[in-house]
Amino acid sequence: MTVQAILAPVFAQVLLIFVLMVWMGRVRFAEIKAGSVAAGDVSLGERNWPPRAQRSANAFSNQFELPMLFFALVPLALYTKKADLLFVVLAWLFVTSRAVHAGVYVTSNHVPSRFRAYALGALVLLAMWIVFAVRIFLAPIGL
Repeated sequence: MTVQAILAPVFAQVLLIFVLMVWMGRVRFAEIKAGSVAAGDVSLGERNWPPRAQRSANAFSNQFELPMLFFALVPLALYTKKADLLFVVLAWLFVTSRAVHAGVYVTSNHVPSRFRAYALGALVLLAMWIVFAVRIFLAPIGL
């Protein structure tokens, strides 16, 4: 597998994070401009944001939780040369699940749909780690 193919899902995940950051900023500024919240009311915390702005912030924040295990795994798999087609397909599945999760969060926030996307991503990421661990322990590299 090429480095580009292995890192493409990482770049997509990073892009998702920046898109959510911009989305969150736009929603927050719109809420302040509309008078739904005063800047002073939210200057020290998140609790006073209206629901739409809070959902956007939560969707952005979520990208620094489960995806951290993804961001840790990819360089390990790349360095140890354990990233193959299966790894890349699973990586794309994970990133897609994160995009669906975020999309549900910032729109309908339908909890069952959001949970399904989260659970799928978590299971895919778990599978990625298991496959990686098995490959490391069954065929150790001489580092």
